This record gives sequence, C-alpha cells and structure tokens, in this order.
Amino acid sequence: MALSKRERELFLAEPHIGALSVVEHPDRAPLTVPIWYQYTPGGDLWVRTGPDSRKGRAIRAAGRFSLMVQRTEPTVRYVSVEGPVVATAPDSPELSWEMAARYLPEDKVAAFVEYDRSRLGEHFIVTMRPEHWVAADLGAF
Repeated sequence: MALSKRERELFLAEPHIGALSVVEHPDRAPLTVPIWYQYTPGGDLWVRTGPDSRKGRAIRAAGRFSLMVQRTEPTVRYVSVEGPVVATAPDSPELSWEMAARYLPEDKVAAFVEYDRSRLGEHFIVTMRPEHWVAADLGAF
C-alpha cells in the first residue's frame, strides 16, 4: 500500500540508516553507501560527508542523489527520495552533535563527536530537496 504524504514524511523523519545512491561513473551502477541523515517533514534532507570522499565527489559532480530507508518490523515499509542538491555548507561542531544525537544514546554523543571531529577528518553538509518519492508499506509479510 502506498503511503500518504504525511506518512512518508514522518517515516523519513525517523532515525533510520539511509542508503545513499549517487551516480559516480556514467558506465557503472550508482555508488550506494550507508549514511546518517537528518530530515524534518516538509523540509530538505541533509547529510554530512567528507569533501574528498567518493560520495562527496560524486554528489558534487552529479548535483543530485537518492536516499532510501526501510524497516522490516512491525511491517515492511520503505521510503525512497531523490532530488537535487540545493546547498552545501561547511560542517560545524553543532551539526556534528545534532547528527550524532539523532542516532546514538545520549551518553555516547560527546565521545563520538570528539572522535569524529579529531579523527574522521573534514566534513561538509550537503542538502537535498526531495523531489521524487517512492514509498510503501507492504504489510506484515
């Protein structure tokens, strides 16, 4: 069953691990990698990545990407969005904290942000405007 606009936006706003796909080479299938993301219903979606990472370079070159999230319990449900990059911006400690707090227990956030900021290298923010949606709940199959 297709999801309503509200259902798909609320589902995407939950903290799932996303599968980001972006065209890296025109003669190959898209690069697909897991990623944390942030989304507020009705708004744009953003991710953090390294500017020199494969996905970072591919996103800048393609100017768009897709993101799919899913669950299997209590029912099989998924949402996939695709759209253009509408902004890029430098990362900040506040944005790193916001993303980590979305996915990690409260007592793990500070240590992760310290590790992220000191060991994982530079990041930047990529904002995508969801333009095309595919969403369904397949029931309890």
